[in-house]
Amino acid sequence: MSFKIMKIASISPSLSESDLLAMSVKELMALFARSTAPTVQQMNGEFAARLLTQPSKLAQVIGNVTVNNPIMPGRWLCKAFRPISGERGRGYNSFAHLGRTVQRYPMETLIAPSRYDGRPAYTLVYASFRSMCGAVNMVDEVRQVGPNLYLGIGTWGFTEAQRRIPLPFVLCGPIAPYAGDIDKQKIFDIRQAIPALKKG
Repeated sequence: MSFKIMKIASISPSLSESDLLAMSVKELMALFARSTAPTVQQMNGEFAARLLTQPSKLAQVIGNVTVNNPIMPGRWLCKAFRPISGERGRGYNSFAHLGRTVQRYPMETLIAPSRYDGRPAYTLVYASFRSMCGAVNMVDEVRQVGPNLYLGIGTWGFTEAQRRIPLPFVLCGPIAPYAGDIDKQKIFDIRQAIPALKKG
């Protein structure tokens, strides 16, 4: 699947989560292309998370089973981040699971070139930790599309073609403080997860 990228940066004060929920994948990718990356410092706290339209019926089913499965991992609540330096951060995902809130799937964060248009995106790399998301080479890219509103494009897979299939989601917030780090970071060259840096 390929998309024509328009390199026009903008943030719309009128966009809402409902607007994003009504968009097709093509429309979401066009919006992503004309939006800008937040800073590492800006992404601090918990951001309510929700899947948007997926690129196929199968992807929609897999996405819902993956993030809204009451058995495991639970119902997806948020992504959370904190800066650890001017250039890097870390974070986690929160789920409602069996009557409690649990944190899973930690990630390392940085500003990096998007795999879609080469422009900066707030990038989440899961392979820096040992988890299911890290094992499938998951990388998310996030740009701001409105006040406290962020469009994310998730990717995962074992080939370059698989890792170019966009899996959109929305983040709103921050809605709560960062709860705390989970898991220990492993030795991993983060450049291996980002095509533009890997080629360099």
